[in-house]
Amino acid sequence: MTCEHSTPVSTAPGDIFATTHWTVVLAAGKRSTPQSDAALEQLCKTYWFPLYAYARRRGYSKEDAEDLTQGFFRQLLERRWLADVDRNKGRLRAFLITAFKRFMANEWRRASAQKRGGGKIHLSLDTIFAESRYAADATPQLTAEAMYDRQWALTLLDLTIRKLETEFAQVGKSGEFAVLKNCLVAAHGAIEYDAVAAGLGIGAGAARVAVHRLRKQFRELYRREVLQTLPPGAELEDELRHLAKSLAAA
Repeated sequence: MTCEHSTPVSTAPGDIFATTHWTVVLAAGKRSTPQSDAALEQLCKTYWFPLYAYARRRGYSKEDAEDLTQGFFRQLLERRWLADVDRNKGRLRAFLITAFKRFMANEWRRASAQKRGGGKIHLSLDTIFAESRYAADATPQLTAEAMYDRQWALTLLDLTIRKLETEFAQVGKSGEFAVLKNCLVAAHGAIEYDAVAAGLGIGAGAARVAVHRLRKQFRELYRREVLQTLPPGAELEDELRHLAKSLAAA
């Protein structure tokens, strides 16, 4: 693979951050439209696991953690609280955990009276996947808050990888991504460039260029994903450092 094989990240004016996670929340708090409903539901599907992991680390059973997470997002999708959301008051990460704690403290008894699947809105949660993921990463020394932050960071990383994979697939390069993707998490000294070169059918020098460009694309996409969760004026670098620290704490 030569330099031209990498897929560039779109940077057209007005394209980046035109619709952020925070604008989805704010728009949903004002009025319901099919577009805002779908966008808010997708946001919930993206970020439910960190809250589920938080509840599990607080000592709730998997069934109760599912009820809590399901009940919380049911209320979120029904737009309780959203009309009062002020994007300038915090980050999406902080907003969701603060709202979830309030839900757990004040509304769990009433909400748990509705069995899973009750209510007007039901968000499908893959709890079999959730339990396997939680068990695989249930680091004993982490507090519930630290577990939430770690899972938030991992969710953003996973989302970025999937978006990068989609970009490659859209230009017919899924096979190249399959060869290169392990280089995203490997330390520079641990990357087996000879194996990459063999997998892509190119020289070692071209393999190094391909890996460099892939990792650069990933960093750009990751920064975009993180920035979508921040209020106006928030320091992106501060949030990136916080997420990196959360991952390192494990």
